[in-house]
Amino acid sequence: MVAMLMHPIGTPSYRGTPSPQPFHLSVPGAIESQQHVIGSVPFYKAKPFLGKDEQMIQVMEELDERGFIPNELIEDETTWFYNKLGIDDQYFAAESVNTIANHILSIYGAKVAAFSRKDHKLVLRLDREDGDRAVYIDTSLPGVTSLKGPHYEERIDDKYLNGSNKSRAYRVETFRSIAASVDDLSGDDEPQHFRCYFVYKCQFPTVELLPNEVDMEKISDRLFFEKASDNTKALYKSVIELAVNEASGPVIDSFEVEGTRERRLIIAYRQGSASNYFSALSHLYHYYGLMSTRKYVEQFSNGVTVMCIYLSPSVNSFQYPPIDHSVQQIIKEASLLFCLPKNTYHSIFAKAKLSLQEAIYAHCVTIFVTHFLNRLGPDYSSLLSIVNVDDPTHQEVLSKIKRRLRQETFTQEYIYSIISAQLELVHAFYTAFASTHYVQSSSEGAKLHPTLSFQRIQASNVLDDTELTKLVRRNAANDHHVLVMDAFHTFNKAVLKTNFYTPTKVALSFRLDPSFLPETEYPQPLFGMFFCVGQEFRGFHLRFRDVARGGIRIVKSRSAEVFSLNARSLFDENYNLASTQQRKNKDIPEGGAKGVILLNYEHQDKSTVAFQKYIDAMLDLLLPGTIPGVKVPIVDLYDKEEIIFMGPDENTANLVNWATVHARSRGAPWWKSFFTGKSPELGGIPHDEYGMTSLSVREFVTGIYRKLGIDGTAVRKLQTGGPDGDLGSNEILLSNEIYISVVDGSGVLTDPKGIDQCELRRLAKLRKMICDFDASKLSEYGYKVLIDDKEVRLPSGEIVENGTTFRNLFHLRPDAEGISMFVPCGGRPEAINASNVSNLIVNGKSIYPWIVEGANLFITQEAKLKLESAGAIVFKDASANKGGVTSSSLEVLASLAFDDEGFYKNMCVRDGELPEFYREYVKEVQEIIKKNAYLEFEAIWNENQRTGKPRSVLSDELSNAITDLTEQLQTSNLWDDVAFKDGILKEALPDSLLSAIGLETICSRVPQAYLKAIFGSYLAGRFVYEKGSNPGQFAFFEFMIKKRQEMGKL
Repeated sequence: MVAMLMHPIGTPSYRGTPSPQPFHLSVPGAIESQQHVIGSVPFYKAKPFLGKDEQMIQVMEELDERGFIPNELIEDETTWFYNKLGIDDQYFAAESVNTIANHILSIYGAKVAAFSRKDHKLVLRLDREDGDRAVYIDTSLPGVTSLKGPHYEERIDDKYLNGSNKSRAYRVETFRSIAASVDDLSGDDEPQHFRCYFVYKCQFPTVELLPNEVDMEKISDRLFFEKASDNTKALYKSVIELAVNEASGPVIDSFEVEGTRERRLIIAYRQGSASNYFSALSHLYHYYGLMSTRKYVEQFSNGVTVMCIYLSPSVNSFQYPPIDHSVQQIIKEASLLFCLPKNTYHSIFAKAKLSLQEAIYAHCVTIFVTHFLNRLGPDYSSLLSIVNVDDPTHQEVLSKIKRRLRQETFTQEYIYSIISAQLELVHAFYTAFASTHYVQSSSEGAKLHPTLSFQRIQASNVLDDTELTKLVRRNAANDHHVLVMDAFHTFNKAVLKTNFYTPTKVALSFRLDPSFLPETEYPQPLFGMFFCVGQEFRGFHLRFRDVARGGIRIVKSRSAEVFSLNARSLFDENYNLASTQQRKNKDIPEGGAKGVILLNYEHQDKSTVAFQKYIDAMLDLLLPGTIPGVKVPIVDLYDKEEIIFMGPDENTANLVNWATVHARSRGAPWWKSFFTGKSPELGGIPHDEYGMTSLSVREFVTGIYRKLGIDGTAVRKLQTGGPDGDLGSNEILLSNEIYISVVDGSGVLTDPKGIDQCELRRLAKLRKMICDFDASKLSEYGYKVLIDDKEVRLPSGEIVENGTTFRNLFHLRPDAEGISMFVPCGGRPEAINASNVSNLIVNGKSIYPWIVEGANLFITQEAKLKLESAGAIVFKDASANKGGVTSSSLEVLASLAFDDEGFYKNMCVRDGELPEFYREYVKEVQEIIKKNAYLEFEAIWNENQRTGKPRSVLSDELSNAITDLTEQLQTSNLWDDVAFKDGILKEALPDSLLSAIGLETICSRVPQAYLKAIFGSYLAGRFVYEKGSNPGQFAFFEFMIKKRQEMGKL
């Protein structure tokens, strides 16, 4: 929350001189909209250090003994240090005589050095870091960002403030010395200043805290609680309560010191939600001509950080707007800065060459450009038109050319160099963007002066499309500059709505019109596209229908090189996953969707924070803004309600509960159906607990054995994706084959004699990686190679030089140890592709006779076709891995069909007890999954036997036929035949749900569009599974006659 308020407070009588005991405000009972005058009270009741005078004498004696400072100056230097710098007594009580003497010597040495400088400028760099505290003192020009020097604030952020938590928390006090650093050595009118920073490790009470605890005595650092006045505690408590209970972003309040030009900002936010925020805020208020005299950072054990900043006009403040204008703008932009404290163009902003809004806008567009600049170009399109795209050899060449063009033409560094050289164009494009999406809030309109943002937009010349195009071509140095800067134009035209100007936010989100995507690269058009950018991540959400479903995955990178590869392939991976989901969702009413979050390389430990910001930013665009000053209406060029259905995927299974509760707390009416895979306590059906995804995979595995008349217990098997994952663990628990090799995130486990089943099942039940496998249970020929291993000798004598490389390429080894069944249950997309599939083909035969692709996109289509031509039986992900989406869809159906009371009673587990309906419903969901998988397996197998077409092709044809027919049936007049419609719905809907609620009630609660989708997908699926993807022209007529006969219609 950002409270854009200005409260006058009492004025200290000694304004203008440094004080070890600053004064602060008394606190109103609540944050109100009107100004009110409050008497001044101490901010800190600094506990006097009774031994200060005696310590000062000891320090002077120490300095005298060292002999570096002339005797006649020792008392002056020591007195100045103790009384003129504004350091409070806590420092002197905490530090030793020797340390204080060292600090005084350092400052004196800097003063002496200043005499040798031509300009007599004092340059001081003093720092001392201990385990539980640190001191930094630097010469500082008020109101100016120094791009050189020690960067102590960034150092404090990196070492002490980023990643704060209850066990690792530091408080910071920083003061500006207003006394001259050197006695007018430089002759400047304005004396030089010292900036002193004091860092202390927090000591919290050892008491048990309730959720969202706000009792200041329980959550405060001991030192803060001793020094802070009751008024200050009450003030901090008011913003902490909002940060804990209501706001997802920073809570910001401002206060006016009565009779002065000083303003004070109080900012509260959740720990771990922003990195480098302390230092970035300095750049922000410097940009608006303000300086800070004091700053405090306080940590609280309930997970909240509070900053207090004392702001005053800088020396050259006459060049800037009035302080109230500046403070109002700082409050607005502090929320934007919270999203991206360190953006790509932050250094340019710090030099005041771009505003913060322009810099962050440019940062977002830079990411957009890296993903969407058409790097293939017209030459690739021409090549595409003359080659045979169905020829595997041509496919392999095209794939290599496509990958190389995308990776090598425009790097992010090259894009940055172009954009940073075209700041005039950045300003022009930002102005066009802002003129479309900026909304002046009602609070701005009620004030005597609008915000500086609004003033800038009003004063700027907004160029139209033609003028922007001309400006780009006039300023561009070459064709590459034109391509990059034209992408700004593409971005602006694609944005349909954004939370960029929402008062509170934790990450930036943009709803894009995906029609800008080139058809040659993305032949299947997207329906909807979201683009999110945060400090820790970037991400997309793509869907192929209005009503669509798909999981949200988090992609991590083990190294900078891997991150670079992941970043280049992020959008393509997301698109392909959503496309696979579209084909996979053939049996359910929702179309395909997928969300992918890529963690920035330096934030690999921030999965939870990134996920939460991604979800909250998405909700900003899905929910109407109805809270003044917090969530306000945005410009919505799409102007239609959107509901997104999400679910768990890689690295997010443990986060869906939070997403569900958060959607409810934000007032989403569809919170029950927002996320699937949530805990049973919230009405979810966990895929992993009930093996939903694995049930469909197993149906294809056992189907191969059934058709070939093979005993599965004698089959030797390889599996990627280990016992720690959902799919991998359940595949282990459900299977009865002989496991030869298992590959997971920790390494490779192999035993030619067969891996011990009991030990493997133990790991699967505990969800542990193969690194925890008891190596004593391996045979003399077995081995375990972990990713961090180097120079490992295998039983065969082979030397493994690098464990990570060995793990990554293990599935491509031609010595397959007689393995017949390969089931990928995890691994990165395109692990087997046109470039490396030849490793799996020896003497024209696939080394793996049977492959069931459980992991999404593990094998590219080109590679699948090569494997099938080499004799392998391959069933692709879109067919085999569809059990989870069926479970998720039926979970959503229950949440839509029940009212809140019925949902809590029948779908939510209470005190560990499963409702009877829940038990029956889960069993029915499992049977539906197995039946749908059986029907698709039989349809593909029979069609392959009849036509000889590759199963990978038939899978797509089957999926496309069902989804196309589904669309047609939803809009046909068959829906108007009430008796037929009801009959199909009774077949399609679970019996347990019909028994509990009844068809009439279900139809009154579930949206008609969703019911039509159920009707269409069920009828289309049953027809295509029975008649094939290319039936004769009378096949559907015959099918309908049969269906009506079954219903007793004829």
